[in-house]
Amino acid sequence: MSVLIVIPARYASTRYPGKPLVDLRGADGVAKSLIRRSWDAAMQVDGVDRVVVATDDDRIKQAAEAFGAEVVMTSEACRNGTERCAAAIDAMDESYDIVVNLQGDAPLTPAWFISDLVAGIQARPDVDVATPVLRTEGRALNGFLDDRRAGRVGGTTAVFGASMNALYFSKEVIPYTGQTFADDADTPVFHHVGVYAYRPDALRAYGTWPIGPLETLEGLEQLRFLEQARSVLCVEVDAKGRQFWELNNPEDVPRIEAMLKEMGAD
Repeated sequence: MSVLIVIPARYASTRYPGKPLVDLRGADGVAKSLIRRSWDAAMQVDGVDRVVVATDDDRIKQAAEAFGAEVVMTSEACRNGTERCAAAIDAMDESYDIVVNLQGDAPLTPAWFISDLVAGIQARPDVDVATPVLRTEGRALNGFLDDRRAGRVGGTTAVFGASMNALYFSKEVIPYTGQTFADDADTPVFHHVGVYAYRPDALRAYGTWPIGPLETLEGLEQLRFLEQARSVLCVEVDAKGRQFWELNNPEDVPRIEAMLKEMGAD
């Protein structure tokens, strides 16, 4: 199956304007923009036919083309990354069997997360969308809880059934445990990794559906699929000792830079 990776990026983020162009310093002390690090992460994935940045902003376009990325311009009317991916494939001259949305705020996404995600949706022709989930250790869970206590939007969590089909996604920490976990202990909470694999027909249909109350309340684009009774497969991935975090708030910059340094990632 042919695979396209789209990296949606917009400048006018509500929570963090200009986020794709924010610099992150690696272990070597060299600063690279968030969009550059996201592009580098995508380029490390095997078996991908094409990678593009999808944006509506000339500043992002110029920055991305400066480091060699292919850019597809999309409408300012796109309300989230999924809609921007749909707009990107409509603007392109080729079709693909699977479209991967590697959101431009997740530069720590390991290549095998995406490879496992693609393999997961290929093995399940009954699902329209797949997304990775990562079992949290105590350190990550405590970070989520600290963010919520401080009134910050941290990582998204996911719950799913026996078939691994999603039941719900939330910016709150679910399921509730009421327990305290050691930093290196496994917990029953799964971190939703902000990457998606879509079948093109489902991706194109997404933009025709109304935004439902759950998507409105949570601000989570994937809930539109659940509200339309579409199957979303959760693919459990293994961090293999790597830390993972998205850049959601300015406070996340030093956290991600510390992770890059700890990993020895330039």
